[in-house]
Amino acid sequence: MTEAETRTTEAEWTTSNAAPESPPATTTSSDPDLPEPLPDDRYLNRELSWLDFNARVLALAADPSLPLLERAKFLAIFASNLDEFYMVRVAGLKRRDEMGLSVRSADGLSPREQLRRIGERTQQIATRHATVFGELVRPALAEQGIVIVTWSELSELERDRLSTYFHEQVFPVLTPLAVDPAHPFPFVSGLSLNLAITIRLPDDGTQHFARIKVPDNVDRFVELAPRDDDGATRFLPMEELISAFLTVLFPGLEIVEHHAFRITRNADFEVEEDRDEDLLQALERELARRRFGSPVRLEIAGDMTENMLELLLRELDVHPGDVIDVPGLLDLSSLWQIYGVDRPELKDPPFVPATPPAFGERETPKSIFSTLRDGDVLVHHPYDSFSTTVQRFIEQAAADPNVLAIKQTLYRTSGDSPIVSALIDAAEAGKQVVALVEIKARFDEQANIKWARALEQAGVHVVYGLIGLKTHCKTCLVVRREGSAIRRYCHIGTGNYNPKTSRLYEDVGLLTASPDIGADLTDLFNSLTGYSRKVSYRNLLVAPHGVRRGIVERIDREVAAHREGADARIRVKANALVDEQVIDALYRASQAGVPVEVVVRGICALRPGAPGFSENIVVRSILGRFLEHSRIIHFRAIDEVWIGSADMMHRNLDRRVEVMAQVKDRRLASQLNDVFESALDPATRCWELSADGRWTALPHAGETVRDHQVSLMERHRHP
Repeated sequence: MTEAETRTTEAEWTTSNAAPESPPATTTSSDPDLPEPLPDDRYLNRELSWLDFNARVLALAADPSLPLLERAKFLAIFASNLDEFYMVRVAGLKRRDEMGLSVRSADGLSPREQLRRIGERTQQIATRHATVFGELVRPALAEQGIVIVTWSELSELERDRLSTYFHEQVFPVLTPLAVDPAHPFPFVSGLSLNLAITIRLPDDGTQHFARIKVPDNVDRFVELAPRDDDGATRFLPMEELISAFLTVLFPGLEIVEHHAFRITRNADFEVEEDRDEDLLQALERELARRRFGSPVRLEIAGDMTENMLELLLRELDVHPGDVIDVPGLLDLSSLWQIYGVDRPELKDPPFVPATPPAFGERETPKSIFSTLRDGDVLVHHPYDSFSTTVQRFIEQAAADPNVLAIKQTLYRTSGDSPIVSALIDAAEAGKQVVALVEIKARFDEQANIKWARALEQAGVHVVYGLIGLKTHCKTCLVVRREGSAIRRYCHIGTGNYNPKTSRLYEDVGLLTASPDIGADLTDLFNSLTGYSRKVSYRNLLVAPHGVRRGIVERIDREVAAHREGADARIRVKANALVDEQVIDALYRASQAGVPVEVVVRGICALRPGAPGFSENIVVRSILGRFLEHSRIIHFRAIDEVWIGSADMMHRNLDRRVEVMAQVKDRRLASQLNDVFESALDPATRCWELSADGRWTALPHAGETVRDHQVSLMERHRHP
């Protein structure tokens, strides 16, 4: 499994378009029952909140109760998350600052002040990251026979073997680059690991800078032959191997010093969408520019000298505030290689997703169409199998001679996706197949372009979305002839049509033959593929026009029902809660006495538990084996449950096509209520947010602890 496939770093965890934030909603209300206007300091900073989220990921790496290689995995996830945060969010802030834009964040901070605070906080957690690895995880791995060694710890025999490996496998791909009047400072690619070297010429004693890029097409850690005495699996970092043979790369020269460094470049580009230009060509042009983005972060090894640092700052044009001093190995995202060691006892025990009874057994599937004619089905991944539910739905549609058309949105999927294969099979069988491919899905653009062209070559009608909007909704519509009638079958989900991430991401999906939802999806696809501009639907909320308005309206209805004596409660589960208008509506609900419970994985700009405006709001965060990714909202008094693709963020509500669907079947609504009950159980391991922006791990020491995800796994094993 590759880092890109897991993307618990998912661009979806960490990134957002860096356009100016929308202004906060009004702080007053015409409602005479509202006791006080909302204060100006009612929002937490979204960027610092994201860093707090990544600190919670790091806390999992430090947790001795977790399997050891899983802790190494969380160290890798932390590093990848931080890379993307700098490539996008910090890059966007720097652009605003350099342009002199005075747009402040919702909590009143200028871009420059945010950058200063981000730098300070990043240095803190980067140091903690190195400490967790160096003082906790690395020694624990060594105790279990997985040893990351240094060159000085090797025997003469091992050094001789590595000399042969270096000369045969590594030396040919290295390119030492000198800097002098005839050789300008070399271009340093983003996220590459490099050695900065000072060499001295023997004839006149002058010193010069040189740079070597650690090749990224060989393993970062060189696996050593096992020793006879202990049988441990031992690894040497590649930069240590190269450092040991610098005299081979610079023969006849004195090596004065050498240090590792790494830069992160701006990847926050936007495609200028012109109706007269091919979008694929425009995107490919911007992708080529991405690798030349300006530096936004310089990571240096803790032993780097001041002179070397000053040279790098000058030549790379990096601000001193963008330097992160790392006391240990750089780029711990490479720990995915260590996680790949075959030691199952040091990892989470295997989990086999269940197949819901409505779909039959794995080997003897039922017809999904007949199942859905009997009633709606809710699937909950990864506890419910993706391959025997959603994937089977699309594969059966592709093979069914009575199916006339399949229409589907695709945001991210794996390169060898059976979903794409099924759509190709359907097109080749003569069905009308429409795939709305979002080729602007950040960091997956190149892959999406590749398989979009494969779909086109197979005869699939490929559409690339609407100008100015990303199509982020997760929808599939199947049109089937049944006798003299036409019936529509639908799937609406919270996660991507990706079989690989469906085993790692927690998501829910609704499979239904509801005529209303079928008609809604028909209208939606007509909007996405044609010139229709429909903004209202029967059973869906669709952004950018309807999701924010629909949610705020339902919050207000819940408040009104509470004032009439109904048992009101609002529950929200999301990846992020940032949108000021939604937050203000929740504050008003709290002021009216409506309990509000929020389960948010990542960013939260809402300030809970503050007297006068949010004392009835609780916010908690759950991280674990699976990436909590579903978006669910429950309004108890008005008896409505909604699921969908939209987080409460500006990018989702204003700049994306998102879909939320109401789950009307009481059986299915009860299943979603069980998810909330488990997540909000006082004994569930979580973090809780306080009014001052601090996250506290719960339950406290000595109290009963339960794991939300483990409980759901057990429930699906024994339904």
